[in-house]
Amino acid sequence: MSKIVLVTGGNRGLGFSTAKALARSGAVVIIGARAEAAARKAVDTLEEEGLTVDWVELDVTSPPSVRAAAEIIRERYCRLDALVNNAGILPESTDIVEHAFADTSIFRQTFETNTFGPVTVTEIFLPLLHKSVAGRIVNVSSTMGSLTDQNNPLSPYYSMLLPAYRSSKAALNSISVELAKSLKSTPIKVTSVCPGFVQTDLTPISRQQAPLTADEAAQIVVTAATLPADAESGTFIDANGPVAW
Repeated sequence: MSKIVLVTGGNRGLGFSTAKALARSGAVVIIGARAEAAARKAVDTLEEEGLTVDWVELDVTSPPSVRAAAEIIRERYCRLDALVNNAGILPESTDIVEHAFADTSIFRQTFETNTFGPVTVTEIFLPLLHKSVAGRIVNVSSTMGSLTDQNNPLSPYYSMLLPAYRSSKAALNSISVELAKSLKSTPIKVTSVCPGFVQTDLTPISRQQAPLTADEAAQIVVTAATLPADAESGTFIDANGPVAW
């Protein structure tokens, strides 16, 4: 039986590559996207490869949108085997205004998508994940959300002052831990993953300077979405293994 997988923000970048890789593995992948035109373009591209792909309109910052998407998936598939909370933003990367420390409106915008979004989607989709014999939840995070890394002067990210983005991902990591504990008695496993510095449109420099293609970075997301039954839940990993919290 094919796995049913939902990838939020799955119409482009890392989300699209994740959707493609999971579909190639035999899963039925549902692309969650805010815009129908973007979703249909992604679906058409993957279907041309002979892959099984669906889509739903889904804005992670809108609970009514998430509930509507969950109802559609319930009607079509009755369950969900893996949820990839991929949708994320980094508006600080294009903020040219000087601040004493940070812009609270950018904090709110960042947390709405990067932190509250995964909480909303997870809460609403958990009933469908409980219908799976081996549900998986993947929260796409970042090493920049590691408190250990933030305090390490030797880290290549140490001098990057992105307080809204970093704290949104640190909060997401904490959510992964709490979620894993709450689901300890179930088959559902939760993982935070860092895909690395990826050639996407997340920041203005990513396309030119990032060392990883989206296809390369997607592999760690796929690994987390297909964890074996004996794997540990509530971990934070990248392509090299565990990441320090």
